[in-house]
Amino acid sequence: MQKAKNLKEYRTECAESLNNDYLRTALDKFAVAYRASRKNAFAEFDVDQLIQDVADMKDGALLHLDELYEQFKKTAEAAGVTVHLAKDADEANDIICRIARETNSKKVVKSKSMTAEETLLNHALEDQDIEVTETDLGEWIIQLRKEGPSHMVMPAIHLSRYQVKDLFSEVTGAAQEEDIEKLVKVARRELRQKFVEADMGITGANWAIAETGTIGLVTNEGNARLVSTLPRVHVAMMGIDKLVPTIDDALKTLKVLTRNATAQAITSYVTWITGANQCEGATGNSKEVHFVLLDNGRREMAKDPLFSQVFRCVRCGACANVCPVYRLVGGHKMGHIYIGAIGLILTYFFHGPDNAKNLVQNCINCEACKDICAGGIDLPRLIKAVHARIQDEQGHPLPGILLGKILRNRKLFHTLLRTAKWAQKPVAGNDGYMRHLPMVFFKEHDFKALPTIAEKPFRDLFEEINPLISNPRFRVGLFSGCVQDFVYPEQMVATVKLLAENDVQMSFPMKQSCCGLPVQMMGEMKASRDVALQNVRAFENEKVDYIITLCASCASHLKHNYPVLLENDTGIADKVSAFTEKVIDFSSFVHDVLKVEKEDFDGDGKKTAFHAPCHLCRGLGVHEAPRNLIETAGMEYLSVEDEEVCCGFGGTYSAKFPELSEQLLNSKLSSVEGTGAEQLLTDCPGCIMQLRGGFKKKGSDVKVIHTVEALAERLKKK
Repeated sequence: MQKAKNLKEYRTECAESLNNDYLRTALDKFAVAYRASRKNAFAEFDVDQLIQDVADMKDGALLHLDELYEQFKKTAEAAGVTVHLAKDADEANDIICRIARETNSKKVVKSKSMTAEETLLNHALEDQDIEVTETDLGEWIIQLRKEGPSHMVMPAIHLSRYQVKDLFSEVTGAAQEEDIEKLVKVARRELRQKFVEADMGITGANWAIAETGTIGLVTNEGNARLVSTLPRVHVAMMGIDKLVPTIDDALKTLKVLTRNATAQAITSYVTWITGANQCEGATGNSKEVHFVLLDNGRREMAKDPLFSQVFRCVRCGACANVCPVYRLVGGHKMGHIYIGAIGLILTYFFHGPDNAKNLVQNCINCEACKDICAGGIDLPRLIKAVHARIQDEQGHPLPGILLGKILRNRKLFHTLLRTAKWAQKPVAGNDGYMRHLPMVFFKEHDFKALPTIAEKPFRDLFEEINPLISNPRFRVGLFSGCVQDFVYPEQMVATVKLLAENDVQMSFPMKQSCCGLPVQMMGEMKASRDVALQNVRAFENEKVDYIITLCASCASHLKHNYPVLLENDTGIADKVSAFTEKVIDFSSFVHDVLKVEKEDFDGDGKKTAFHAPCHLCRGLGVHEAPRNLIETAGMEYLSVEDEEVCCGFGGTYSAKFPELSEQLLNSKLSSVEGTGAEQLLTDCPGCIMQLRGGFKKKGSDVKVIHTVEALAERLKKK
């Protein structure tokens, strides 16, 4: 058994992928084209409603999984099919190998099936001296290369036509050309004889319809139809989560599956198979058909109140399509058998914690996967939960334990930050940056300049700068988090100025601390819960209309994760609800609540780009407010390519995967510079740290500031 890789070895493999120019180019082109194509494919639909329909249908089916299986078995067998239920991967493979022996099947043709990949079926058949041929083009290519798929829908997306040309030349013994159409003809010619000679055809299934005993297949090449009809034996293998009550339920999924997977209104082939005699084998003899349904932990997972939502997955692969990390390293590094965000979760349950523990740490928590998911699965939350479970089972790394202990003790945490102001003196410059990094800690982080701790935190400034508003329009509590309190207090000072000019009375509870997201990202869920409780209690006596934060990550975490972290603390449920309902991000408050107007500002027309923090545009669903504020304040807004794509910071992610963080950062910097912008605004101090540090290292003149600073700078005094 192969030894599990440690994080350092895994990081090295990921870094190697960065040197694969073709992989990077192919995935970049696809990612950009996919977003536009998907938008067009869903143009006439209420996407949110479609996704909700799928989620409701899948959740409902899951509640009746055993009944649906019994109904499916009864109706399918009445139509002449033999139905098997396998408790795990080994039993599923044994069943199919036994069918092959009993039917004297020596040659097998297969159509793409992720469930067969899950059980490593090909290896089991080959161990029985059975010849197995994948017939979908991409699957055949990676089979010849002895690789696994790098995408659930496009398994060979990582390969160029030149690599395929060389492969086909080797296989056929004749020199081939790199022309794609000619390469497809080569594959067709080589595979045609395999279809004719095959004794058994093996497919997967997208649905198993209980009402009629029907299975449904969605393909673009049509090989599944040949695989299921030409050989005298057909075996369809599927997870029991593919069970749905009716064909109408299957069609609900079909609407989103094809559009989300490849941005097609419909794929080339949608095939429905009912019964054993629907089509005779190539010899004219009666067809023998078997449906093998796989449990492999699915029924147990279906009972889990958190992880049961995994079964809403329609296997569209879209979570990989939009993942910025997948875009850098590809599916062989961003998955085990299953690829992308869903793969990070399924790997833990189907293939164990050793295969999952590095993968779940390579999630940057940008929420792009959740935003695109056809089943509405909260993928980032599940990934973090898997990370925490693995650490609970295998032990918590020391850095996470230490940070958790520090954040739990607010006074200790703030004392350490104050002490750091003095400790940084030997390496601090006069420009707010570290003059040089202490390499023992930051030897891989020299791709960006790091800021120094501020001379005075915001909490020490607040009382002296906060004016008393005689007749306030609103009363708000300011939540600063740790970075704006101790590193960028000028952002909070600008907030006080802007809100005071708009007759807003402010308070700043001194017992507030870090939001706790960093320790949650490190899998320290107990520490994250304790910090959440600490902050809720800090604000519980504040008589405020809103709780404003200038950090989109803090806002999203406070609003969406605190109720989950504190859901078992029944005694404070009302306080948690009152807290989270008042949380609002800065741009939304100024734009939607204060409703500032152009007359409030002295605009200067400065060319201004915007970077949308992940937790602003996806976590909070805020898109237009900051862009509108740029124009309201009299600046010229310039659109950035990939404006809503992650900058690569991701809090502790940047420290753990600096090589990948650097690539995401450089891509963002190039996009911003390409606009000719003089300044770049954003609504997250972490993003500012990443982007400002990157521009500083490059020697660029682009100024990176928080949106509030740009507004306060142009504010007319009343």
